[in-house]
Amino acid sequence: MSAPAASAASVSPLPEGITDPTYSPPPGYLGNLTIPQQHCLDKLKKELKEEGHFVEDRMDDASLLRFCRARKFDYPAVKTMLLNAEQWRKDFGVEDIVNNFDFKEKAEVDKYYPQFYHKTDKDGRPIYIEQLGKLDIKALYAVTTQERQLKRLVWEYEKSLRTRTPVCSQVSGRPIETFCTILDLGGVTLSNFYRVKDYVSAASGVGQDRYPETMGKFYIINAPWAFTAVWSVIKGWLDPVTVAKIQILGGSYQAELLKQIEPQNLPKIFGGQCECAGGCSMSDAGPWNGPAATATATAAAAAPAPTPDAPAP
Repeated sequence: MSAPAASAASVSPLPEGITDPTYSPPPGYLGNLTIPQQHCLDKLKKELKEEGHFVEDRMDDASLLRFCRARKFDYPAVKTMLLNAEQWRKDFGVEDIVNNFDFKEKAEVDKYYPQFYHKTDKDGRPIYIEQLGKLDIKALYAVTTQERQLKRLVWEYEKSLRTRTPVCSQVSGRPIETFCTILDLGGVTLSNFYRVKDYVSAASGVGQDRYPETMGKFYIINAPWAFTAVWSVIKGWLDPVTVAKIQILGGSYQAELLKQIEPQNLPKIFGGQCECAGGCSMSDAGPWNGPAATATATAAAAAPAPTPDAPAP
């Protein structure tokens, strides 16, 4: 099936591989760029290459546009954000984390602070679930550290962008660049939250500043009465655009989640039907672990190696 035509108002072609005839790119995405937006993207690529900062296998147009959208195509701010992210990657050792990090304490951490990816929503996005209400801070930091938690977070972001979202895109027949997040606050206490707030703040900063524009849907469920105080802290760490994507629900959240997630993809503990062997939080169930992932990996291995226009620093 041929890809649908780009919007007549767009100066950007649609990305390759689209088989969904209903796909219509949102503003600021490939296939729906204005002339100034396209100029911002072109200038960014040109200068990154000229200055030796361009990394061929990570800086495709869709990835660069995430930074452009995050800074509303304000070119100086876009470039500063991206270069800061590149410096952070070196300082934090992201490539070493991708290649060598082993979160051997995962099963133990899962008992005290479950954080996991699990299947997809109705729009094809990977679902990310975090159960902050199960947090046992003393037990957690007896088996891991905040630094290792952040390294695990980065490892998961990298897997999502290198494997999860590309496979979901292939399965959906349209670009999948964002996640559907469920933050469960059932049982959370203010004292526990404030003891882990440094990690939550650091994790929020990593997401916003280093992996921008990856939030699609965000549900906060089982929000207790005291959450107003917590939310006043969290909001200060987030961009207003991000805050606008967050839906806060109380204990009667199941119907709302099921509007966005098929029952078979939602863990039973949240009102769905899924009961993965060994527990959903340890399964990493999703198309990225199925036949589509194998096909994507095979195609990537068969593709010729890119020749960078300029060496990476």
